[in-house]
Amino acid sequence: MRTSDFFYDLPQALIAQTPIEPRDASRLLVCDRAGSRPPQHRVFRELIGYLRPGDALVINHTKTIPARLIGRRAETGGTAEFLLLRRLDAHTWEALVKPGRKLRPGAKCVFGDGALTATVLEHTSAEGGRLVRFDYEGVFEALLDRLGAMPLPPYIRAKLLDPQRYNTVYAKFDGSAATPTAGLHFTPELLSRIAEKGIDIVPILLHVGLGTFRPVKAEEAEGHVMHAEYYEVSSDAADRLNAARRQGGRIVCVGTTAVRTLETVTGADGIVRPGVGYTSIFITPGMPFHATDALITNFHLPESTLLMLVSAFMGRENALQAYAVAMREGYRFFSFGDAMLIMDLQNAFQSRYMHARKVT
Repeated sequence: MRTSDFFYDLPQALIAQTPIEPRDASRLLVCDRAGSRPPQHRVFRELIGYLRPGDALVINHTKTIPARLIGRRAETGGTAEFLLLRRLDAHTWEALVKPGRKLRPGAKCVFGDGALTATVLEHTSAEGGRLVRFDYEGVFEALLDRLGAMPLPPYIRAKLLDPQRYNTVYAKFDGSAATPTAGLHFTPELLSRIAEKGIDIVPILLHVGLGTFRPVKAEEAEGHVMHAEYYEVSSDAADRLNAARRQGGRIVCVGTTAVRTLETVTGADGIVRPGVGYTSIFITPGMPFHATDALITNFHLPESTLLMLVSAFMGRENALQAYAVAMREGYRFFSFGDAMLIMDLQNAFQSRYMHARKVT
């Protein structure tokens, strides 16, 4: 499977630079997983019409931290940039650094007024990756809030006026270097309406790290190695998801991070098991899905691991055809862009029709 099989040519004008307000006013392309029905054009708040009582909506309640630090090298005063990826202990982080050739082991950097300093400890296996020790007094998170910036992707050039707009409304636990952007479309009001309809909203956790930033450089996709990311699936979450399945409900994942987490802890028997650890699962076409019945996701970069996951879920040709429709119709792409809902529309229509007949 060649990486180039997942290329598409996106006009720059379709890359969203700012988020839509309100959040649930973004567009929603509803796609049949099997490709047997044409895509439908909706507004995101209309998602609720495709969910049934008894379904489980799985959200990732990680919180993106202001993980981009820009300081100066202690010896020369030159600019140094650190992107924090994973905390190893109270003072040590795994990070991406620029300029990598000058930030070698032993290099020291200063941030702001000197309240935070850093020493590069060693290289990691990732390109530009370093282990870094930070020295400070007080609370590290408070220093990050003061000195750090939200790690927006490089394709977003517009200034983000409200940093928290790059977090979901249900973000709870600090730890991500990027936001699971499919969740950005939800408002508290929409979530309340979904819960009132009888859909169980189940939180799990995956801290988004280096894998989001790494392009697939291997010509053959199988040669790409995913970076491990921390996840948690509680016993309560596993029990609720298994109960939903037993009672005929569907597991609807909000974002690829939810998919990767659940497919890590779910066996071929379809049973979701609680777990805590690190996952480096790489989902590509041909791999089975044991936990995911439907997927809400944004439009992803060409030749990315995220597009490969979507292609695994709905088929590569079906996915690329859906992307072609989205481009033709002027959908907005990437982090602040519009969304897709991918599900079995045939069964969804049958269920809604049968429910309507019972009611009448």
